[in-house]
Amino acid sequence: MTIQELHQNEELRRREFPVTQHKNFLAHAAVCPLPRRVADAIRQHAEAATWDDQETAFTHAQIKETRELLARLIGADMSEVALVGPTSLALSYVAGGLSFRRQANVLVYYDDYPSNVYPWLALAAKGVEVRLINVKQLGGIREIDVLGQVDENTALVALASSHFISGWRIDYEAIGKALRAQGILFCLDAIQTLGAFPMNVEYVDFLAADAHKWLLGPCAAGILYVRKEVQELLDPLVFGWHNVRCPNFVAQDSIVHPPDARRYEAGSLNLPGYVGLSAAVELLLEVGVENIAAELLRKTERIVPLLKERGWNVLAGNMSAKHRSGIVSFRRDDVDLAAVHTKMAAENIVVSLRTDRAGLHYLRFTPHFYNTDAEIDQALESMHRHAGV
Repeated sequence: MTIQELHQNEELRRREFPVTQHKNFLAHAAVCPLPRRVADAIRQHAEAATWDDQETAFTHAQIKETRELLARLIGADMSEVALVGPTSLALSYVAGGLSFRRQANVLVYYDDYPSNVYPWLALAAKGVEVRLINVKQLGGIREIDVLGQVDENTALVALASSHFISGWRIDYEAIGKALRAQGILFCLDAIQTLGAFPMNVEYVDFLAADAHKWLLGPCAAGILYVRKEVQELLDPLVFGWHNVRCPNFVAQDSIVHPPDARRYEAGSLNLPGYVGLSAAVELLLEVGVENIAAELLRKTERIVPLLKERGWNVLAGNMSAKHRSGIVSFRRDDVDLAAVHTKMAAENIVVSLRTDRAGLHYLRFTPHFYNTDAEIDQALESMHRHAGV
C-alpha cells in the first residue's frame, strides 16, 4: 500500500482507516484512532486468548519480532529495545535509574510536555542541579542553544524530538553528536516524531516513545531504547520474574539481570498493546517512513500559507523544512479558539486545542499520511466560518 494509492482509492482508505468513514481526524499529535489492521490484530489476539493461556496467543517468537521491528524503526539493535509502556514511565526509568556524581547538572526544557519535565525536576531532591534551557521561541531548540548551556558538570541533556505545540523538530543527530564528543548523555522523548519521520539513534543514549500518536498504535505500548554501551549505567528501578534470573520461577540469593535491555522489563508485558504496536509498525514500514515524512512536510507547507493569508499567527510560519514537523499550531487574538474547537468537534472535525505557559490558546492541526487535502480544506473552511475570518 502506498500513500498515492490511499489518496486515489477512497474505498481502500476508508477500509484501512475506519475513522475516515465518520470523522475528519486531524489530531495525531494527541491520541490516534487505530487503523483497521491494528484493531484486527488486537481483536484476533483477544479471541485466541479466550481459548488458552494468554501468552500462547502472542508467542515469544512474536515478541522477539516486535522488538526487531522497533529496532529497525530507530536504527538500533534489538538488544537495546525494552518494552515498558508509556513514555512517562520510560523517561522516569531513565531519570531514576542513573547515578549522578556530586555537583552534576542536567539540562531540560521547562516548556516541554510535562512527561519530559517532571522526571528531571524530581532529580533536584537528590542534589542534582536542574538547568532550564533558554530559547528565543516556543520549542525552538538549536544545537547552539544546547552547547551554550552545558559545562563540565553536565551529566545529561533531555529533549523532545519535536515540541508538542510549536512543532519545532530539533536536529537531534547534530545535538547528540556534539554531546557525545563531550561525554554528556542524551535522552530523547521521540513520541512526536517516531513513525512520522526517519529516526536513527546513533548519537542518542536513551529514547522513549509510546505508540498512541504517530505510530498509530495502542496506548501504553511504547519503547524504551537504551544504548548498549550505557546499559550498565542505568539501573533497573523495578524487579520481577522477567528481569531477574529465577530458574523455574524460584527466587535466587543474588540479583542477576538479563545482559540486554530486557533488564528494564520487570514482569508480564502488555500483550494486546504490543500485538497492536507490531501491526502498526509493519504498516508504517510498508508505507515507508521516508514517504510519510515527505507527505507530512508537503501538508505542512500547504497549510501554513493558507492560514497566514487569513491573518493567523502560525508558529511554523518561519521555520525551515529542517525544523518543521507534522504539527501546525496557530492562533488569533480576536478569535475564541475554545469555542471554535467545540463547534468543529460538533461537525466531526477533530483538531486539538493547546495552551502555552502564558495562557495563550492555539488550535493544532496534525494530519497523518492518510488524510487528504480535501479533509484539510474542509477543516479550514469550518474553522474560518466559526471564527468569522
